[in-house]
Order: sequence, then C-alpha cells, then structure tokens
Amino acid sequence: MVILSVRNGHRKRLVALGLIFLGIVVYYYLRKQPAGMNISRNVGLKADSPEFTLEGEAFRILGGSVHYFRVPRAYWKDRMLKMKAGGLNTLTTYVPWNLHEPERGVFNFKDQLDLEAYINQAAEVGLWVILRPGPYICSEWDLGGLPSWLLRDKDMRLRTTYEGFTEAVDAYFDKLIPIVVPLQFKKGGPIIALQVENEYGSYAMDKEYMPYIKEALLSRGIDELLMTSDNKEGFKQGGVNGALGTINLQKLKHQHIKHLATAQPHKPKMVMEYWTGWFDSWGDLHHIFPPEDMANVVTEILRKDMSINLYMFHGGTNFGFMNGALEFNIYKADVISYDYDAPLSEAGDYTVKYLLLRDIFSRYHSERLPDMPTLSRKAAYENSIMYQHVSMWEALQYTEGPFKSESPVNMENLPVNNDNGQSYGYTLYETQINRGGVLHSQNNVRDRALVFVDQQFIGILKYKTVELAVPDGKGVRKLSVLVENCGRVNYGKVLDQQRKGLVGDILLNNIPLKDFTIYSLDMKPGFIDRLSGAHWKVAPDAPTVPGFFQGRLFVDGYPRDTFVKLPGWSKGVVFINGQNLGRYWSIGPQQTLYLPGPWLHSGINQIIIFEEQEAEKKVLFVDTPDLGMTVDIQ
Repeated sequence: MVILSVRNGHRKRLVALGLIFLGIVVYYYLRKQPAGMNISRNVGLKADSPEFTLEGEAFRILGGSVHYFRVPRAYWKDRMLKMKAGGLNTLTTYVPWNLHEPERGVFNFKDQLDLEAYINQAAEVGLWVILRPGPYICSEWDLGGLPSWLLRDKDMRLRTTYEGFTEAVDAYFDKLIPIVVPLQFKKGGPIIALQVENEYGSYAMDKEYMPYIKEALLSRGIDELLMTSDNKEGFKQGGVNGALGTINLQKLKHQHIKHLATAQPHKPKMVMEYWTGWFDSWGDLHHIFPPEDMANVVTEILRKDMSINLYMFHGGTNFGFMNGALEFNIYKADVISYDYDAPLSEAGDYTVKYLLLRDIFSRYHSERLPDMPTLSRKAAYENSIMYQHVSMWEALQYTEGPFKSESPVNMENLPVNNDNGQSYGYTLYETQINRGGVLHSQNNVRDRALVFVDQQFIGILKYKTVELAVPDGKGVRKLSVLVENCGRVNYGKVLDQQRKGLVGDILLNNIPLKDFTIYSLDMKPGFIDRLSGAHWKVAPDAPTVPGFFQGRLFVDGYPRDTFVKLPGWSKGVVFINGQNLGRYWSIGPQQTLYLPGPWLHSGINQIIIFEEQEAEKKVLFVDTPDLGMTVDIQ
C-alpha cells in the first residue's frame, strides 16, 4: 500500500509538471501568434530602442501592402497565404473613406468593405497588421480616398483643421475606430501599429492638423504604436510628437539613413513604403522596376537592420471609377490596373520578384517558410458578340433627373444621391444654340468632354484643348456636352480644386451659354439594373455612339479568372453581371481588364459596355493580361 501511494504521488507530480510545461508552451505560442481570439496582452510594439520590440522581445517588421478594396473578397485569404509563404510577417492596408461613407452619414462596412473580417482573416493566417486609416490615403485612389461630397462646401479646405472638414472626419472616425479598437494587439487582435494620416509633409497646410488627427485616434481608444510616413523632403513637416516617423522610397541612399538617425536617434528605422514598382497613367507606357534592382535594395535595407514594408506586395485593381490622377503641369488619369509591377501580379500570380523576395526573407526566419499556395488556372473563354444596343440618348430616361439650371453645375453640387451630389462617371449638359462659331471652355471642363450638335459629334474639349468650332446651321439646335470625370487628383496641393463636370461657364462666341438641362450618368448599380430592363434593339452595323451594348459570356463549369480584351473599341466602361470592372481606352498602355472568377457564375453572364466613340461587336476573353509596352522606372 505504501509503495502504491508513493507511485501515485510520483505520477501526480509528473502530471502536474506536464500541465505546467504545456501551459508555458501555450503561453509563448499565443504571445508569438497574431490571434483572432480575445487574448489580453500588456506590452505591444515598442520603438524606444534601436530595434522594435513586441512583448519585450526583438521584432523586425517584414511587411507588405495588400488593400482589401482592390482585391475581391473571395481572394483575401489566398493573397495573405501567399504573403505568409513569401516570408512576410505583417500586412498593411489603407482604409478608403470614400467607399465607407459614399454619402454623408451613410456608412458601409459590409461584404467587400468588411474591414473587421479582413483584419481577422490576417490574424487567422498568422500575420500582424499595420493599419493606415487616413482619413487621406493617396494611393492613386480618387481624391486620395476623401469623399467627393466634402467638395459641396465651396470653402472646403481638405486636410486642415477647417471646421467643415474636422466635423466630417470626427463623424467618420466615430464609426471606423470602434471597429478597430477591439482588434488591437493589447486586446488580443493582430493590429500592432496605426499610421497617423499619410504623407502630410508633402501637403503641410496646417500645423495643427497632425496633432488633431493623433488626438482623434487616441481619444477613441487607439492604444498601439503610432507612426507617420513621408518621403525625405516631407519628413520633418509630416511628423507629430509621439509618433515614430518612417520613410518612403524606392532607391536607398546614405542620406536617407542619416536623415532617420539624426531625426530620431536611438529609434528603429523603417521604410514604410518601399516601392516595388510604380503605377501607370493613360497614354503612357507600363512602368516596371527590374527584379534584380528591387532585390538589391531590399537586401541592403535589411542588412542595415531596418524594418520594411513592400508597397505594393500585391497591387490589385482600381475597379469601377476609383482610379486617381496626377496633375504636375498637365493632368493625367491613372489606369484601372494597379498591378504596380508588384511581387504578386494583379491576378495574384507569382513573379520573379516574389521568388527573389521569398529567398531573401527566408534568411530572417528560424523555421522553414510555408509551401507556396497553388496558383489558380486562368481561362480563355469564347468570344462574346454584343448583339443588343441602346443609344445613350435613349438611356437618359433611366437616370436620376434631369435638372434645370441657368448656369452649369459641377458634379458634386448636383441635387442627386440624397443631395450628396454626383461622385463618379459622366454628366451630360444640354442647352439651345441658334448659331455656329467658336465654343470656348475657359478650361472649365473636368476632365474630358464629347461635344454634340443635335446628337452629332463635333469634337472634344479637355485640358489644354479649350476651343472647338461649332458648325453653322438653321434654326435652334441642341448643344450637348458629355463630361467624364476621369479621376480626381490624389496627391499634391490641388485637392481642394477637384470638382468635376463643368465647373464654370463655357462660351459660344465669347457669350456664356445659359439654361442647361443636366443629366447625371453616374452608372451606379441602380442605373445598370434599370438599363437591363430597357427595350434593347438588335445592334446595327453602324450603331449610334455613345451607346450601351449588351452581350453574353457563357461559362461552362467552374468560373475562372479571365481578362477582357476589346480590340476595335475606343473608350468606355465594362460591366459584368452588374459589376463595374472599370474603364478601357485604346490609347493604353493597359489593353486588358482583369475579370475575377468569383464575379462570374456557371452558365450565362451578362456583359454591358458603354462605348463613347467607336464600337466593335466582338469582345475577347483571354487567359493572359496585357498591360502594354513597358518602360523602366527612372
């Protein structure tokens, strides 16, 4: 009995020691893992020594940018798994205000815009998150992510402490930040840091603005490390006390390192945006950054014990009308693809850059990287014939309006969308004329206008093309000006000037035209739904343009990604099953539009194309993207 009792006691001690050991293992495992569950942690990411620490242990950020709003939700996990297999440990994402609050006081955080689900997905995959909530994000995104209804205020001063702007930011943050707070590291979530605004040093219009944004975050419960990011020129003016400054660059120079060390001695050094490629504008070439050059810079950054975030790791797509624009002496709208020559292509395929980075980052892990996920096969579907047609003039009955105005009204101030104005798309302005002569825009066209007399095309007005001859004719005739918002400028000091449509008078023989009838052609889902029920006619050999064309894509079996190619078409917009894929334009460089498989279904799929000037009856679906002739980034 005594021997049995001793043995039982020994066994109990072994069991107790085993449980203690298991508890220690679980504790350290949970400390090391991004977690979707609510686990209390005390110490988050710290930047009070030359290297980051996370829960008191040395930590290097190996990050990459993937934006949930540029990637179909069905592919979020796929892109994250590829990020994890590439050796990255942190995901960064912007938050686009203009998508989350499309009308003042109307918020959307569901489906494709479910930010909470996206962050929790990152945690499930095993990635930390750095959130860049804005309110301004730049990102080659329309108006840098700011909602266009802000511009209804004629005195609006964006990115300042102007009351009209801060009131709107406060209302937005009151909805956004409560979603973010429970996802912070100290509350068991994956968010280890947040960025205070974005590249403010390049704007710097109000010295009180950055402290205001910082306090807007802190007062709503943000309790993780704060950061700012700027290029070298804007580094000093873009910072704010209590936030770690980081730098954005593509080619590392000694002065960058020196600048960081001088400005923030004894602090970690981080490249928040290491530009793996570049974006494209219509009429230019497709920019690429040689893989070897990229790999050399990344290697050098890591050798200098710096942290890094790849912008972009996976670019995705500016679906719909969401592309931004540049204005440096001349206006240039960005293309729809945001491929960015990134390590993962627009459709999520591996590139040479990905393989080089995986090799580099593997050296900074003690364990073998996960296997690379299998790629999805792309499809080349049968050509579609656009067999039905409705002219734009016939389609006007399905718009909201029309509206009467003595003088032109810009898009943002039209009485549409519950008095939030028109954000995107086209606006048609019509008036009566009784003579010909010279039509002069006074540079009030934003951004490109097709001009018609009695529905007959006579020419184009756009930036630096401000005069157009109007032919003589008998009696009263109708002058129509179809203006396209090609994308608001997303960077620089002209953000307040990004109203679209006709932003002032246009003159005929030096006399302002008056008494307009205005149609809003924003081409939102409701309009496309109404148009689908229109009386479509068989497309003639010489269809009226501008016009809408309808056809069908038949998918046999499981839908796969494909690319839409439009040889013979000029310029317009493609809708698949009601989804706005974005604009096409024959001037390139982009020659195909990415069509994700999850947006298709087995069987018949609806195609609607809005074409401005020159239509073809055939639409191709190919299995390889064509982003145009390339040029190295200088």
